[in-house]
Amino acid sequence: MEWFIYILNGLYYASTIFLISLGLNIILGVMGILNLAHGSLYAIGAFTAAWLITSLAGWNSPDVLSFIILLGGAILAGFVGLLLERTLISPLYNRALEYQLLITFGALLLFEDLIKIVWGGEAYYASKPFDILGKVDLSGNIYPIYFLLVIVIAIVVKLLTWLFLARTRVGIMLRAMSLDIEMATALGLQINRLRTWAFVLGAALAGLAGALVAPTTPVLLGFGMEPLILAFVVVVIGGLGSLKGAFIGSLIVGEIRSFGIVIFPEIELAILYLIAAIILVIKPEGLFGRIKS
Repeated sequence: MEWFIYILNGLYYASTIFLISLGLNIILGVMGILNLAHGSLYAIGAFTAAWLITSLAGWNSPDVLSFIILLGGAILAGFVGLLLERTLISPLYNRALEYQLLITFGALLLFEDLIKIVWGGEAYYASKPFDILGKVDLSGNIYPIYFLLVIVIAIVVKLLTWLFLARTRVGIMLRAMSLDIEMATALGLQINRLRTWAFVLGAALAGLAGALVAPTTPVLLGFGMEPLILAFVVVVIGGLGSLKGAFIGSLIVGEIRSFGIVIFPEIELAILYLIAAIILVIKPEGLFGRIKS
């Protein structure tokens, strides 16, 4: 029954990748901004959660507080995203793509230095939420309950995001912007405010992903680079501006990572890049994306 554990591991990987790729998809789909600093927002969420958990470890705080603290990573990442959008991103809306790449790459480098200044160069270990939940026996295999919790959280976030985009006034306006920003402007929508909403939401989702990963692995400098690359792979596979595409793309990437680490660890990442390249050639808009006219 080891294959069952591999599938669960794939779902866990997919859950964290889905959260960060969903945030990236919202920013890129609604705003047209290629945010290379998105991985740094993921890292900020992870460092914030890890630092808060380790700081409260000696205070005999209630166990439930360790899980509530994870939201602190999402909140701080959302606030940093707000500052980033207002100061650096907003002047780029009418600029060419190369300006976006340069500014957001510069922001990435800036955030890496700020993370080092604030949290230092050492790794943070914040396994308390992981240890509290313990493990469960699944068909004779011991599996961490925390991984199952992350999977459930990702599903809940997917449903809440769908409800937000499909059933709320702000969400419908964001979708309208992603379809035709000129028409949305002509209809009198407050484009700048909606862009800020989109960027903060995307940043908070990235921070939440980092916070959820923090209890399972050491948090150290460069923590957000690999997830950023995988998030771009998900966007390429699933398609720009598609919630369904982000979900299916994350499942594909997560399961390939899980089985690839066991079966072909040397070329596991290369296979993901190959799949992304094939989809770009065959279906440039992705599996569920759309090409803007």
